[in-house]
Amino acid sequence: MYDIKWIREHPDAFDRGLKRRGLEPVSKKLMALDEKRRAAITKFEQAQARRNAASKEIGDAKKAKDEAKASKLMAEVTELKTSLPTMEEEQRALAAGLDKELEQIPNLPLDDVPDGADASGNVEHHVFGKKRDYSFKPKQHFELGEALGQMDFELAAKLSGARFVVLQKGLARLERALGQFMLDLHAGKEHRYTEVNPPILVRDEVMFGTAQLPKFAEDQFRTTNDYWLIPTAEVPLTNLVRESIVEEAQLPMRLTACTPCFRAEAGAAGKDTRGMIRQHQFTKVELVSVTTPEKSKEEHDRMLGCAEEVLKKLDLHYRVVTLCTGDMGFAAQKTYDIEVWLPGQNAYREISSCSNCGDFQARRMNARYRSKGGVQHVHTLNGSGVAVGRALIAVMETYQQEDGSIAVPSALTPYMGGITKIERM
Repeated sequence: MYDIKWIREHPDAFDRGLKRRGLEPVSKKLMALDEKRRAAITKFEQAQARRNAASKEIGDAKKAKDEAKASKLMAEVTELKTSLPTMEEEQRALAAGLDKELEQIPNLPLDDVPDGADASGNVEHHVFGKKRDYSFKPKQHFELGEALGQMDFELAAKLSGARFVVLQKGLARLERALGQFMLDLHAGKEHRYTEVNPPILVRDEVMFGTAQLPKFAEDQFRTTNDYWLIPTAEVPLTNLVRESIVEEAQLPMRLTACTPCFRAEAGAAGKDTRGMIRQHQFTKVELVSVTTPEKSKEEHDRMLGCAEEVLKKLDLHYRVVTLCTGDMGFAAQKTYDIEVWLPGQNAYREISSCSNCGDFQARRMNARYRSKGGVQHVHTLNGSGVAVGRALIAVMETYQQEDGSIAVPSALTPYMGGITKIERM
């Protein structure tokens, strides 16, 4: 969400940012709408002022016993009172129209974000670990899980349809262990995030605040009584500071949660139809930071490091890429993706996305902080720390054994009751 005043003052910079996003310039259109809105406000305020002045003049005319003038002024006041609601409605409609246009415009990329039209323009930042060598052909996670009798997509389809899964026994416990391990890591002394258990049903304005609405409504699930199922814990965590002013001393505010997440995957027809890569329901550990503009870049790098630490402790091979302008999310001004190596797929797949949103979400939420310099909008950041289901996939494919069993990473054995291997039971 943008401040139209900033656009009026920086139209060229605004349009350049949109061009880097692959969008047409719209500053002239927005400024024209704003001119109409401001003209309507001026017209309304002038009419109000004239009504007040005329009302006073009526009293003066009556004191002077000038009935003709008083009568004329009374007619003028009546006419103004009649027209003022229409004028007020006009300015509100123009303001709503301008807001509707602004709501549809994505965040502008930072200068150091690489230009590109799609994922092919992403730039590798760094790599951790190496691809493992196997004496056999690695299988994909769904082949492993189904052979173990602990991952059932057909049973899930009977319950809920496509893009759901039923996990049982060791794999169910392994997924739970991953979530607990991540929470303990992030909420511990090293990472110092505050653990939160937020609602997973939220209102329209909360989804709007983090920019899931209105543009991406079709990607969401909605209840019959107008709640939205969260697509990520970013939504409730970031909105904890909505419509508030926090003190600078409270920042940075670092929050984490492990929640179920729900996505309609409306635009994913035909993509990843086998397995757990793209599900309607999944579990994710989320990281959210609220900080000052001066600290957001530093906080972004810190958040990336916290997410990476999960994969390092699990000894999973991965790479970090900086997303280009054409592949970045709607609310982000810069994003790092962590892509974990999946031996069964012989490919890197996204397991975490860490984004700096600047003040884009804060303006939508009216989230601000107070410093010696006055009150201004906070900067918000979010990242997966990490997607639990995809971590399960990565562990299964990386730690698979030739006999089809799954070795448990040493970091997870305390959460598995000492179990070191998942095998068919």
